Order: sequence, then C-alpha cells, then structure tokens
Amino acid sequence: MESKEKARLIVELAEAKKAKDIEILELKHLTIITDYFIICSGERVRTIVDYIEEELKKRGIRPASIEGYNFSKWVLMDYSDVIVHVFEEQTREYYQIENLWIDAPRIEFEKDQDILDR
Repeated sequence: MESKEKARLIVELAEAKKAKDIEILELKHLTIITDYFIICSGERVRTIVDYIEEELKKRGIRPASIEGYNFSKWVLMDYSDVIVHVFEEQTREYYQIENLWIDAPRIEFEKDQDILDR
C-alpha cells in the first residue's frame, strides 16, 4: 500500500472512532523521517489507537513501534512512511506539534473516497 493511501485509510479509521481536528501533514519533501504525519485528538485515545492498529493488522500492516500507550495522553504510532500522533485535547494544545512543521503542506481527502471497504 502506498503511503498516501495508507494515510487516507488511517484518517478514515480515526474518524470512525471519533477522532477530532485531524491534520495530515505531507513531509516527504521536507524530511527523510516519514512521508506523512497524521495528528488528531480525541476523548478516548486508546480506543482510536487500538482500532487503527487492529484494522491495519488485518491488512498486513504492522507498526514499527507504538509509544506512549500506557499513559494515553499522546500516543505515537510509527508506520515508517506514516506516523500517527493521537492526543488528548489538552496535551495537543500544550505541545502544538503541527506548528513545528509549519512549512509542511496540509492534505485533505474528500469524504466520498471511502477506502475502508477495500
């Protein structure tokens, strides 16, 4: 699965579990670390993280690592070409990591391009 398609799928999975304020930052021309950051927040961080991990595993996609799960204030899911940050709202407001990548283009996916059923 290409990184852009993976990012789109992760966004749909996060939305399905009521993630809010989802931002997709395209970093592939700014850093070698990853192609995309997905940043979102929600009231139930573990629910969002668990669902993304489960659904991607069904498609044969496993994370290189998951950090911060035990505290669940900020969980980082590293899928190499896509890195997912799931925050509690207050923690996201405090760190404002999207501002660290102010030069990164923001990507938007159209709602009618549902890929969850694939």
